[in-house]
Parts: sequence; C-alpha cells; structure tokens
Amino acid sequence: MTSNTTSSNKTKIFIDGQHGTTGLQIVDRLKDRPDVELLELPMADRKDLGKRAEIAKASDITVLCLPDAAAKELVAAMGDSDTVVIDASTAHRVADGWTYGFPEMAKDQRQKLLDSTRISNPGCYPTGAIALLRPLVDAGLVRRDSTPAVFGVSGYTGGGKDLIAVHEKPGVEPFGLYGLGLAHKHVPEMKKYSGLSHAPLFVPSVGHYAQGMLITVPITRDITTKQVTAKDVHQVLADYYAGEQFVPVRPLGDKSWLERDQFLRADRLTNTNTLELAVYGNDADGNVLAVASLDNLGKGASGAAVQVINLKTGVDEKTGLTVAS
Repeated sequence: MTSNTTSSNKTKIFIDGQHGTTGLQIVDRLKDRPDVELLELPMADRKDLGKRAEIAKASDITVLCLPDAAAKELVAAMGDSDTVVIDASTAHRVADGWTYGFPEMAKDQRQKLLDSTRISNPGCYPTGAIALLRPLVDAGLVRRDSTPAVFGVSGYTGGGKDLIAVHEKPGVEPFGLYGLGLAHKHVPEMKKYSGLSHAPLFVPSVGHYAQGMLITVPITRDITTKQVTAKDVHQVLADYYAGEQFVPVRPLGDKSWLERDQFLRADRLTNTNTLELAVYGNDADGNVLAVASLDNLGKGASGAAVQVINLKTGVDEKTGLTVAS
C-alpha cells in the first residue's frame, strides 16, 4: 500500500498490524487521502523486529495495532525516536510518559496531544465511561472516592479475529456477560482518566451483532456528593462538551433516537466517529441514568486514532471521518 511517489508534504504513516480488525479500519480511513503516504513492509519482513523498528522510525506516525507484548517490544526497539507512536493496544494506556488519545476528555487534552510523541489510543468501553464520568467528577457531582457501576454491551468485532470467528458460526450465544472476575483490562484507564481514586465496578457484555456499543452509568445516591437530578447531570455534560463535533449531548430524556419510543439500538452509530451522550431520570424516585453510544470500531478504536492523526498533522479533525447526522 506504499505510495509510488514520495512527497515531502505527505505524512508518512506506518500501521504495524494493519491486517487486524482495527488496522484494516484505520487503513480504510486513510488510504485515499492525498496528504498521507502509507508505508508497508513486505510480507516476509512483517515479523522481523529490526525491519519493523526501521520503518517505524522512518515514518512520521506509527500506529500499533498489536497484542500488548508486541507493542511494548516495538516501542523498546524504537528507543528515543521522535516518531509519533499511537498505540491501540492496552500496553501503554496508563503508562507514565504516554498521553491518552481522547481529545475531548479535558480542555487541555488537545494541547497535551500536540506536545506528545507517545499516545495511547483509548479503549472502546472506557471512551464511553470516561466521557460520562470525568465531567461529573470534575464538577463535584460524583465523588472521587466512590465506586460507580459501569455496564456495557458491544458488538462482537470488539473481541478481534477470534471472537469474530466464534460469532460467524451457528449456535453462538445471542448475548453474554463476561469479565466476571471484575478485573477487566479496561478498568485501570477508566479509573485514572475519570479522576476516580477507586476502581469502578465494570460489567461488560457482548451481543450477537457486529458493531456498536452502549455504556450506561447509574448516577446513584451512594456515588454523588449531594442529591442530584437528571437535569443537574445533563447540564454538566452539555456544558462540558459544548461545541464538540464528535460528542453531542442529546436533549434531556430524549426519545427521538429510540426505536418505537422505547429501545436504544447499540448499532445506530456504526461506521461513524460520533459518541452520543444522553441522560434519563425518574424525579419521583430520584434515579438518574447516563448513557453513551458509539461504534466500538469507530470512536472506540480506529476513528479515535485517525482523529488524533488529524490533530497531529494540522488538518480538520473530521478529515476521513463520519459524523452522525
């Protein structure tokens, strides 16, 4: 996929692991762009650490779509190279010296990303959870020392090639909880970037559909600093993400995005980089539910990486990405 001509004004990008689920989607979003030159190793060299490190250091940006151990190995082999590394694995999500690749997470996050050459691409579930919790913690509505519950359902593509193969066979479960040891690999980044001092209770699940996810966080009295209403929660989120093109906040109690005024589809944002947030409440009982909806392969993976690439190269953040209408 290497361009036949090299132009000095093109950004050279190497995707290590480009034939995996996330890598393929990143390639798809970049391949036709005139401002990008995709570098590629011959098939025979793709397991050669030295060759991989060499092409990575020759690139402007290297994206790692690898298992954790392989990602750490390549980063070590690159040494102090000034190539921008975007790691889509979980290897560096909470590591010192790495910047979390969620531009909307805080007002100064974009500047931190511009200043960094080591960027960890967020996990799909944490993207939704952090988007909901971080503003509420910062605003003092949710206690930092509380234990919020985070529930999520994802399409099976979130599990990579192995889980995709399982779901392409007959007889697979239509829906399944997992991570029941309550020590899922996404918990550390949820805790750190939500601003919590205690790990949240995270319960993920997989549905028998390809793409899309929902994350819900009950805003219960045992995690809040005071009695709050759905309106309070909604106002904090709406103010926090005002003007963010990829993170719209739905009107309070919105039913217009529901099927038959009842059902919120998990796959409604497939192939977009949109992360929609919503708040529902029952004022009589004092119950509040915050909801995040996104594509696990979009804003939850490849779209997030491309958004950061756009930020780092100075083009419009929407370049090559779709915003849900």
